[in-house]
Amino acid sequence: MTDDAPQIPHESKRPSGVSKNTFFFAMALVALIGFIAGTRSSELYASIAPVFGIKASSDTLDLSSVQKAYQELKANYDGELDTAALVNGASRGMVAAAGDRYTVFMDQKEAADFAKELNGEVSGIGAEIGLRDDQPTVLRVLANSPAEAAGVQARDIFITVNDESVAGLDSAKVASKIRGEAGTSVKITVMRGDETKEFTIVRAKVSDTSVRWSMSDGIGTMIISRFDDQTGKLARQAAEEFKAQNVRGVILDVRDNGGGYLEESQKVTGLWLNDKTVVTEKTGGKVIDTIKTGTAAVLQDIPTVVLINGNSASASEIVAGALQDHGVAKLVGEKTYGKGSVQKLITLPGGRELKVTIAKWYTPNGKNINAEGISPDVKVALTSEDMNAGRDPQLDAAKEALK
Repeated sequence: MTDDAPQIPHESKRPSGVSKNTFFFAMALVALIGFIAGTRSSELYASIAPVFGIKASSDTLDLSSVQKAYQELKANYDGELDTAALVNGASRGMVAAAGDRYTVFMDQKEAADFAKELNGEVSGIGAEIGLRDDQPTVLRVLANSPAEAAGVQARDIFITVNDESVAGLDSAKVASKIRGEAGTSVKITVMRGDETKEFTIVRAKVSDTSVRWSMSDGIGTMIISRFDDQTGKLARQAAEEFKAQNVRGVILDVRDNGGGYLEESQKVTGLWLNDKTVVTEKTGGKVIDTIKTGTAAVLQDIPTVVLINGNSASASEIVAGALQDHGVAKLVGEKTYGKGSVQKLITLPGGRELKVTIAKWYTPNGKNINAEGISPDVKVALTSEDMNAGRDPQLDAAKEALK
């Protein structure tokens, strides 16, 4: 309350001329209106929210069978029940029943771990994990990390963690099993090609910036490992340094980049494009948003190559697709993953979160790449043998394309 707000006296009298019956009727009416507003607040919110562009629903589910199952479980189960775990399990099962692999429920710990992972601050082995062909796979190994020291490589497929199978688990659950206090050990078994390899790794605190860059022989190389809330700012800093050094070409490396915030991909694309469409979002086949760049394209007209591979997904595909469609960059490498949907994080009670698919996205030329991916202009493979030998034919091809 501000100092100039009207003050309500501690004592007040009913206005003269109002009968006792009328007064009590009025009070009852006010109470009824308050009750209706309180009990039907979700309906009121759902009807008003669309006016302000907010999605809301007042629909409810008949959860009587769930309640009955809980009551029978509570009455008959010979053991202790963790009610929080039951609520999480019920929520997780309901969300999973939507049938969309990208729509997931996260409990308090999973939500916290997800936030840390997205911002590159975790205690673990230093390996970025994602689902590829429905298998938990190493997308990238951080430099100077315990995983790198142990010999873990990108594209290794997890089989067990601490001798427990991880088959059928999503990447978040596998990552949570691998993470732990710094100084403790974790045992992992992976499949690499036709070989099975075991590693016992001591966890450590690892921090990984989302953008790294360097300049050599007149070429600026920018590596973006994910799109977190600092990516756009860091990428612009790199671009401005490239411009100041008069680079003759730029290599944007989004290989093994699993995505992140859509807004940050918009900022990165805006380094090359002035007031151009980055992506169009559709829900139910109808366009709900057209996202454009700003007007400060510091790298405009500088020859650019984008490195992509099968682990380049989501926000990294948005950047690659926009630059390719507008003809300002050549794509080199392998076909991207093919994630053409947009997710939104919604906070739930108790620190839980819902990550839900809200739309499909389309490149500036109107293509949805879901399950198809984006094909490179120049196809170049990178094999395990190349990585073991320290070769990078994709990077070599990008440099050749800038000559």
